[in-house]
Amino acid sequence: MATKANIKIKDFSDTDIWTVRQTLDERWGKDKIELQMADVDVRLRSNDRELSTCPAIFWEYQESNFIIFKIGRSTYKTQFYYKGHDQYGTSVPSFDNVLDCIVTVLQVHADLERNKSQQNE
Repeated sequence: MATKANIKIKDFSDTDIWTVRQTLDERWGKDKIELQMADVDVRLRSNDRELSTCPAIFWEYQESNFIIFKIGRSTYKTQFYYKGHDQYGTSVPSFDNVLDCIVTVLQVHADLERNKSQQNE
């Protein structure tokens, strides 16, 4: 059984949250997305046996769910999913700023949506 690591990661800064909000407003329209703040238990690295509690920003758009984890002072990970078993990452292990993180996950999502719609034609 995994135990929690003794690592305390500070919450997202106001600047981080503003950056996420502005990027989502530009992508899908002002005030269409509700951000939810959470704490989640994650493995900071894939080979970690212990879980660490990290702050996260979560939002939904149509049938997609997105999450950004803050895994260090200025280090972020992200993924999106449709259902619990249908998860997608960015193939980037971590980002050193939240803007690159959110732009990349939105691009991966857009590419996947485009590919899905082309397959359905």
